[in-house]
Amino acid sequence: MRLLPWALVLFGYLAGSVSSAIVVCRLMGLPDPRQHGSRNPGATNVLRLGGKKAAALTLLGDSLKGLVPVGLAHLLQVSDWTLGAVALAAVLGHLYPVFFGFRGGKGVATALGAFLAINPWLGLAWSATWLAMAALFRISSLSALTAMALTPFYAYLITDSRVLTGFSTVIAVLVIVRHHSNIRNLLTGTESRI
Repeated sequence: MRLLPWALVLFGYLAGSVSSAIVVCRLMGLPDPRQHGSRNPGATNVLRLGGKKAAALTLLGDSLKGLVPVGLAHLLQVSDWTLGAVALAAVLGHLYPVFFGFRGGKGVATALGAFLAINPWLGLAWSATWLAMAALFRISSLSALTAMALTPFYAYLITDSRVLTGFSTVIAVLVIVRHHSNIRNLLTGTESRI
């Protein structure tokens, strides 16, 4: 049983390392998202390159990368430490995928999947924030950044676990830092809209 937490963390990282954007683009005959558009292998860039169907498949795949390993850990009734570590590993896999030269996306959908598996209410609170911001401002990155910034607060209220709040905070910080170019564009008023 001592190997189980480490096996789950490894599974989380390897699952996160599968780039949905690259796989979807290859299967649909679309350009490599790392070389075209914003050069980010994520759903927003795939939307630009291949339309709504390709973007939806990418979003689903990226979300499942967080949902499946964390959900499995949840089913196995592991400790909060292991649950949080698996979530973090899945997001790190997306950010730094071993299968794609450690050049990954920004982690938004994978983090959302992980949050949903940690606690559905946490994922729903995150989603509601994203949708509200998207409806108001029509800027995907601003919506994600706002939802991520509020994640520690939501985790504290919903999970009642300092450990899960801590891991959720680390994930949120990693995703926000990964959006440094979007933050710069937001400050200069050049960020693209939905």
